Amino acid sequence: MPRGMGRGGRYGYRSPLLGPGLLDLLIMIGILYFLFKLFLVALPYALGLAVLLIIRSFLRRGYRFCGPF
Repeated sequence: MPRGMGRGGRYGYRSPLLGPGLLDLLIMIGILYFLFKLFLVALPYALGLAVLLIIRSFLRRGYRFCGPF
């Protein structure tokens, strides 16, 4: 192998059929889709926890003055 080819061979991580731009774009869309679905699943739990902490702070207002905990 001639010098300067590097570890990736002739194309590196790039596919000769798709090209680097399209492959990177597909990977980025997949990651964003996964994060969006994760956000949709976690959102109700986070809102429920926030509501419970707010209710708890209103119930314990007479005992403590430092935050909702």
